[in-house]
Amino acid sequence: MRQGFKWPSPALAVAALALFVALGGTVYGAKKAKKARINGKAVKVKSLPGNRVRPRSIPANRLKPNVLAKLEADQRKLKGDQRQQIVGAEINELTLAQVPEAAHAESADNAKSAEDAQTALNAVNAITAQSINGHTAGCEPNTEPFAGACWQTSPSDSAVSAPAAANSCAAQGGTLPEALQLAAFSQQPGISLASTDEWSSDIPVVSSPGLYGVVTVAADGEIASTASTNSRRYRCVLPLVR
Repeated sequence: MRQGFKWPSPALAVAALALFVALGGTVYGAKKAKKARINGKAVKVKSLPGNRVRPRSIPANRLKPNVLAKLEADQRKLKGDQRQQIVGAEINELTLAQVPEAAHAESADNAKSAEDAQTALNAVNAITAQSINGHTAGCEPNTEPFAGACWQTSPSDSAVSAPAAANSCAAQGGTLPEALQLAAFSQQPGISLASTDEWSSDIPVVSSPGLYGVVTVAADGEIASTASTNSRRYRCVLPLVR
């Protein structure tokens, strides 16, 4: 017996129709999505953070005019502690050139060190020098340094008047000592004044032309005076540099 065409059940027909509609919608959506592009209007304002944009993916001509200038101005308005700062740990000092002022300072420091060294050398040379600018320096035999000069350690052999004693010291390039200095020198170890006093350069009294008194110093340091015409022994004070 020949069988006739069998119609599908209503449930099968509904399922097939639903499958057809579903497949058609997916294909249509895929085509629409392929043609669609995301533009600025499709992106909500401030919905994309900066870290979601690939670096160098947006050219400068695609940015809003003056937006970069505005950012720089806003950055300048920030307080110092809010600005992005570079700390010393982030800097490689080997890549930095010498600051001009530092070079000048280093040169000045070297110059000062050289000057100090030369000054010290000059001081050492001055201490050990036997002459200064062609002049003899230091105390001669039978003299010793005292009060910035060279003092004769012994009095003269003979007693003479005060003017004669002054002339003798001047001929040696020196002078008679002042009274108080002579008294102080008499207290130095190994120094003894003449027993009959010694002349000083001090003149306390002038009686008349050619007649005046001169201060003398005794062996014990006592200070007195006598007429310049009397005879006393003396010692001279000579300069360190002659």
